[in-house]
Amino acid sequence: MAGRNPSVDATESNKQTTNGGNVNTNIIIETARKTIGGKISFPEVVGQLLTAGAEYYHVDYVGLKKTFYSADGDMVVTPISYEGLPPVVADFDVAALRADILDSQRNNQPYRDFTRRAMEAGTQGYFAFLRGQRVTYFGRQGDQHTEWFPGAGPGK
Repeated sequence: MAGRNPSVDATESNKQTTNGGNVNTNIIIETARKTIGGKISFPEVVGQLLTAGAEYYHVDYVGLKKTFYSADGDMVVTPISYEGLPPVVADFDVAALRADILDSQRNNQPYRDFTRRAMEAGTQGYFAFLRGQRVTYFGRQGDQHTEWFPGAGPGK
């Protein structure tokens, strides 16, 4: 079963930031809200998060939260506030995950649908490395798959 789903208000009042220095919390929170609302594309997310000072983020489908990190150790936590998400299945299905990713890239699939399908493919979470231009997805048994941003790759 997916983790407890904190409300936006509860998370907003309890949002975690550390070192308080080089990350624009307001841009990160607004970008997270637009993502959850299906109002922003992944390339726009990357641009806005880099502008806000985020270097990478972690999506936790079990805990239903995203944690954004700066190079200086600043951290912002936001909820994944979708109702009715499935549990993360036990087996990691890379083919299903890749089909999900491609549907998002080619057909602008809403993030809610991407999230549901990723969980159904056994994705427990992922790290999106913005400057490194890749996302590493992982399953409940430690399986992992790295997907490069479109146009990026080793040595590019």
